Amino acid sequence: MQLAAIIVSLVLIAVALALFGRALLQIFHFVRLGQPVPAGSRTDDPKQRTVTLVKEFLGHTRMNRWGVMGVAHWFVAIGFFTLLLTIANAVGQLFKADWLIPFIGDWLPWAMYVEFMGTMTAVGIAVLIVIRQLSKPKPGRKSRFTGSITWQAYFVEAVILIVGVCIVVLHALEGALHGVEHYEAEFFLSYPLVAGFSELSTSTLQNLVYFFATLKIAASFIWMITVSLNTNMGVAWHRFLAFPNIWFKRDSQGGTALGELKPMVSGGKEIDFETALDDENEEEVRFGVSQVEDFSWKGILDFSTCTECGRCQSQCPAWNTGKPLSPKLLIMSLRDHAHAKAPYLLAGGGKDMEGNEKASEEQLKDVPAAALAEAERPLIGTAEAASDNGSAMGGVIDPDVLWSCTTCGACVEQCPVDIEHVDHIVDMRRYQVMIESAFPSEAGTMLKNLEKKGNPWGLAKKQRLEWTKEVDFEVPVVGKTIEDLTEVEYLYWVGCAGALEDRAKKTTKAFAELLHIAGVKFAIMGGDEKCTGDSARRLGNEFLFQQLGEENVATLNAAFGEDDEDPETKKPKSKKKIVSTCPHCFNTIANEYPQLGGEYEVIHHTQLLQHLIDEGKLVPVTPVEGLITYHDPCYLGRHNKVYTPPREIIGRVPGLRNEEMHRHKERGFCCGAGGARMWMEERIGKRINNERVDEALSLNPDIVSTACPFCLVMLTDSVNGKKNDGKAKENLQVVDVAQLLLDSVKTPEEPAGDAEESKEPEPEPAK
Repeated sequence: MQLAAIIVSLVLIAVALALFGRALLQIFHFVRLGQPVPAGSRTDDPKQRTVTLVKEFLGHTRMNRWGVMGVAHWFVAIGFFTLLLTIANAVGQLFKADWLIPFIGDWLPWAMYVEFMGTMTAVGIAVLIVIRQLSKPKPGRKSRFTGSITWQAYFVEAVILIVGVCIVVLHALEGALHGVEHYEAEFFLSYPLVAGFSELSTSTLQNLVYFFATLKIAASFIWMITVSLNTNMGVAWHRFLAFPNIWFKRDSQGGTALGELKPMVSGGKEIDFETALDDENEEEVRFGVSQVEDFSWKGILDFSTCTECGRCQSQCPAWNTGKPLSPKLLIMSLRDHAHAKAPYLLAGGGKDMEGNEKASEEQLKDVPAAALAEAERPLIGTAEAASDNGSAMGGVIDPDVLWSCTTCGACVEQCPVDIEHVDHIVDMRRYQVMIESAFPSEAGTMLKNLEKKGNPWGLAKKQRLEWTKEVDFEVPVVGKTIEDLTEVEYLYWVGCAGALEDRAKKTTKAFAELLHIAGVKFAIMGGDEKCTGDSARRLGNEFLFQQLGEENVATLNAAFGEDDEDPETKKPKSKKKIVSTCPHCFNTIANEYPQLGGEYEVIHHTQLLQHLIDEGKLVPVTPVEGLITYHDPCYLGRHNKVYTPPREIIGRVPGLRNEEMHRHKERGFCCGAGGARMWMEERIGKRINNERVDEALSLNPDIVSTACPFCLVMLTDSVNGKKNDGKAKENLQVVDVAQLLLDSVKTPEEPAGDAEESKEPEPEPAK
C-alpha cells in the first residue's frame, strides 16, 4: 500500500507541476495579447500598491461585507496559502508515517496553527457549500450563481473540503503516532479524534497515514492538473490572478474604478483628436474596442480573474429588471471568447482597421479551425449577425446587453477581485458610437442637441437664466451683474437639468434661496456654459465630451480670473470653489475636467448644506412631518462616496422619521438614468425606476427624497404613474433634500416651499 501510494503521488505531482508551469506561461502570453496602457498608469507608487494588495487580501475588504460568507471565505483563502507546507508534510509521511517537517514540525505554535486553520478551512468551505446549495440556480434570476459554470465550482469546493478534512485527520494521526500526552494544547480542537486514534495499533495508524496523505496529495494535484488544462477556469485561477489584478488596479490607493472615466487610449497613448482625425496621420488609431484584442492587457487580466461569484450580477439594476445585461456573464463571455481566439492571435492573426488579415497563410496553417471560426465573430452583434459575416456564431456581446448598462457602478463596487466592468463597457460603446454610429436612435437626438445647443434638450442658452426670475432676491450672474468670481465664495454650477427641467428647477431655486438665507456669497454662470458632457462620454462619444469639456474649462478659468495664455494668473484649487446640485456635473467637473486642464475644488450641495447647518447659518425649526426614505444617487454615492451629508440634513429636520430602503448606500439601487439611459427608451423588462419606487413604496413613506435631478425626474415619473394606477397614496412627495431643508428653515408664516408644489403630478420629462 505504501509503495503504491508513493508511486501514484509522485506521478501526480510531476505531471501537475509540469502542466501548471505550462499553464502559467500560457496565461502570461495570453494577457500580453492586450494593448499597452499609458506609462505608469498601472505601476505608479509600487509601495502603496503592495500595501493596498495586502489590505484587500488579509482584510477581505469586499468579501467581508457579505457577513458569514466573507468570514468563511477568509479562512478558506488564508488556509490555502498558509497550509501549503502540509503538502510537503504529507509527501514525507508517505515514506515515514511519523515524519515531521524539520525545525517547525514539532513546534507548538505551528502545530496549533495547523490544528486551528485546518479545521476552519474545512468548516469555511462547508459553509460556502451550504450557501451555494441554498442559492442554487432555479428558473428566474434570483440566484447570483445563475450562468456560472456549476461543475467547476462543485469540483473546487469538493477538493478544498477533502484537503481540509485530510489536514485535520493527518494532524490527529501525528498526535497518536508520537504519543502526545498533553492533547489540550496542540490538539485543542481534535482532542477526541487523537484520543480515539491512540487506541489503534501502530500498523493501523501507519496505514491510515498513508491513505489520508495519498488522498490529500491526489486531491491537491488532480485539482492542479484540472485547472492547468482549463486556463479559463476563473473559479480556480482567481486565487492566483487576483493578486496581480488588485496590484494593477486603477487606483493605487485602493479605491474602486469609479468616479471618472479615463480618456480613450490607442497603442498605450491617450488619443489626441486634433492629430488622430488628421488625414495625414500615418499611425493606426483605434477608437474604442472593436475586437477583444483591442482591450488593454489589464482588461484581459480582468476577464481571466472573474471567479463567477455573481455578486455583480446580484446588484445589477439591469439584470434585476429582466434585461439581458449581467456584468458577470458579460465578463465570462469576453473571457471565453478571448481564450478561444487566443491560438489565432498568438500565431500573429488579427485584422487592421479596414478588416484585412495581418497574418499570412503560413502563419495560420496550424491554427485550430475552432480558433479561426472564433476570430470571425463580431465583438458586438446579435445572433443573426452570423449569417452576415459567414460565421457559424453570432456576436460575442449582444447590442441590448451593451446598451442596458446605466454605469451605476454596483458591479465594480461589489467585485472582490477589482474587475473594472464599467470601463470595459464604455470602451466597447466608444467604438460603436464613434466608428459604427450604432446606438439607440433616441440618444442621437440628445447628441445633436449637445452639439448644436450645448444642452440635451436643445433649448436656447438664454433659458438657462429663466429660473432666476422666479426667486425674490438677486442671483449674481458672471458676465452680467458681476465681472468674475473673485469676490464670491462659490460658483454655483446649476447644470442643464437644474436650469431647464421643471422639476429640477425647484431644487435649484430651493438651494439658491438657502444660500441667500445663509449669507453665502455665490454666483452662477451667465448662460454661456454648456453641458458638462457626462451623458455624451458615457454613451461613448468621447470626442463630443472633450469638445464640451474644453469649452467649459476655458469658460470656467476665465470666470475665475485665469488667463490660459499667462501661467502667472493660474490659481490654486482652493481659490476656485464650485458647488453643484447635480452629481453628474459634480463628478465630471471634479474628477474628469482635470484631464482637460481644469482643476477645481468641487462639492455637492448636500455637503455644503450640512456644513452650513453645522455652522449655525441654517437652522431647521419648522417640523416637516412624515416618514421619509432616501434614495442614493449612484454618481453621488458609489462613484464619489458621499452618503452621510444628505442623511445628516434629513436627520436635522424636525418631524421627519427616516427609514432606509433595503438597498441603500453601497448597495443602493439605480434610478435608471445614468450611462445616458436618461435619453433612451427602456423597452426590455421592468422599468428600473419602477423597481426602485416599488422598494420605496414597501415602506409606505410620505416622502421619497434624493439629491440628484436625474433621480428626481425618474422617481417622480414612476410615483406619478403609481398614483394614476392607485398604487401610491396621493400625498406622496418626491423632493430633493434641499427642498425639505428650505421648508424647515422657513418659519410657518412664510410661504410654503417648493416641496409643497411637488405634490402635483408633473408632465413626462423631455427626452
